[in-house]
Order: sequence, then structure tokens, then C-alpha cells
Amino acid sequence: MKRAAARWARQVAGLAPGAATAVAELLLVLVAGLAVLPVAAWPRGRRAVLRPFRTAAVKAARVEVRRLARFHDVPVAAVPDAREDGRALRYVAARWPVGLLGGVVLGCLVTGAGYGTFILYGWAITDVRHLWAVLMSSLAGLLLLFLAAQGVLGVAASEERMARHFLGPSHQHALERRIAQLATSRAEVMDAVHDERRRIERDLHDGVQQRLVALGMLIGRARRHRDPERARELLLQAHEETRRALAELREVAWRVYPAVLDEAGLRAALESVVERSPLPVALTYEVGRPLPRQLETVVYFVVSEAVTNVVKHAGATRMDVRVALAEEELSVTVTDDGSGGADPRGGGLTGLASRVAALDGRFGVHSPPGGPSVVTAELPCG
Repeated sequence: MKRAAARWARQVAGLAPGAATAVAELLLVLVAGLAVLPVAAWPRGRRAVLRPFRTAAVKAARVEVRRLARFHDVPVAAVPDAREDGRALRYVAARWPVGLLGGVVLGCLVTGAGYGTFILYGWAITDVRHLWAVLMSSLAGLLLLFLAAQGVLGVAASEERMARHFLGPSHQHALERRIAQLATSRAEVMDAVHDERRRIERDLHDGVQQRLVALGMLIGRARRHRDPERARELLLQAHEETRRALAELREVAWRVYPAVLDEAGLRAALESVVERSPLPVALTYEVGRPLPRQLETVVYFVVSEAVTNVVKHAGATRMDVRVALAEEELSVTVTDDGSGGADPRGGGLTGLASRVAALDGRFGVHSPPGGPSVVTAELPCG
């Protein structure tokens, strides 16, 4: 409620500068229209005459973009250049009536507030002889105030739609940008897959393979040894080495893909990560419905890799993991009380960013020196 009221107050504050810029934009459109009339039949002449007006329109549109970002929370990526397609001039030509309407709404808001509260201060500034007239004036003022308050929301919505329509990226530009994003994310996912394969190969070679070699040597020594007691000791060592090899092989399999994710779901898989962590981890899971399998897989690997990095490098004493679903977006947050200074460009974190980007998500790492470190991932799940 407070946030909505604060946003409405900012929108009211933006009506006055919006009305002032609308007057300037109206003058610009009128002058441009008069200047183009003599050469309206010649396309080249129209372009030459409109060139300085397009430049002025770009400057006016940039002013509007800053005003919309400050007062209306409407981010527009960039104003199109005057040499492109004249969208800024068309935006200015279409926007000035809405700006003037905002000025009218602001005037009605002030007038309604004045008449609506007249019953409170009217006794001190005038001789009130008819109480019913004061009451009716106050009621009419309150009605005007209510309508003007709704008008503020309508003007703000019109401003937002108009800015996105005229100044947003064109359909072709949006498609080109989307293709570039998909090509980049595909390349990053392929790099992450290759890095994961190399890490699995390294884990198998340096861990499981070495233990199997040691196991073979112990069994061979036990077979060649003539002392039964010594052979029994070697077989006991071989048995212990077998247990360690199986444990390491199980860890590698978990890093490849956890079977519990298919069997029991995401929550159980995250609880297994928490149980296997040598540090205390507080898990908060606020997801009230099943998620797509590919989304669960990404969330699992984000949490698992983040927890592993904290255990290895952060010097932390505890962690907090929170997975929450709000509307159509899933947020994942991993916080630790370690020393901070994590490099977002590190191999593990880069691979996580690629996994998240492949699902059109956002990945972030905030790790100032001295901590705490916060790893976040926001994934659409509509």
C-alpha cells in the first residue's frame, strides 16, 4: 500500500514538468508542420526540411525518457537516432496532447483538494451563511479530487504505452536482438557443458581411477603374500579402499545429475545438498506448485555449485538458501557469512550464469571484500 501511494505521488509530481514539455512539443510540431507545407509534395525536400526538427525531437524525447524514468518508473532503453526513422518526431507529435491532459488533471486535483477541504478552513476566511452550500461544495470537490486521482493513473498509463510504442525497439530490432541473445546463450551453454565434461573426466581420473589402481595393487599384494595374517590386513585395506572409491563415484554421479531429483522432486534434492554440506545450511523453500523439470535442474545446480564454492573458498561458518516463487518468477538466493571477494568470472559461477541465461533468467553475484556474499538467480516460470 505504501509503495503504491509513493508511486502515485511521484506520478503526480511528474504531471507539471510533463505539461511544460508538452507546450514546447506543441510549438515544435506546429513549426515543423508549417515548414513542411511548401515542400509536402517532394519527399527529398520533406526529409531536408524535417532534419533539424527530427534532431530537436530526439532531444525532447530524451527529456521525456528521463522524466518517465524518474517519476513514472518507465525505463526506455534508448531514444532512436534522428537519422533512423523519425520515431522520435512521431512520438513528440503524439505525446503533447497527453502532456497537456496531465496538466489539466493536475489542475483538477488541486481544485478538488481545495474545494473538498473548504469545510475545514472556510470558516476562517469567509462569512459562511449557508451551511448546505459549503457541504455541497465540499462534496463536489471530493468527487473532483477522486476523478482527478484516477486521471493521474490514466495519464501515467498512457505515457507508458506511448513511450514503449514509439521509442521501444522495432519488431525487426527486437528479433535481431533476441537472435543474438539466443546465439550467445547457446554458445555459453556449450562451453558450460564442455567444462562440466572436463571436470567429470578430471574427477574420475584424479579420484576414482587412482583409488581403483590402489585397490588393484592391494589385492595383488594380498595374493602374492605368503603370510595369511598380512594378507588379511591387505584385504581389509582393499575393502576400505573399495568403500572410498564407491563414495567418490557416488559424488561424481551426484554432480552429473542427482537421481533424487527425478524420484522425489526439487525440495528433496535441495535437502540432500544441505545434509551433505559440512557447514550448517538453513533452507527456506517457498514453492507451492510443481515446476518444469529443466527449471528444477537449473535451480538444483545453482544451489549445489554455490554451496560447494562457499565450502571450498569462502571461509564461512553458515549459509542461508532461499527458493521462492512469486507470481511467475522463481528466485534463488544463497547467502554466506564468509570473507567475500568471490569472482563472478570464475569457472563455476560462469557456468551457472550460462545455465540461468539459457532459460532467459538473470544471475548475479554480490561479494564485497569482507562479505557477506550473495548469489542470486531469477528464473521465469510462466
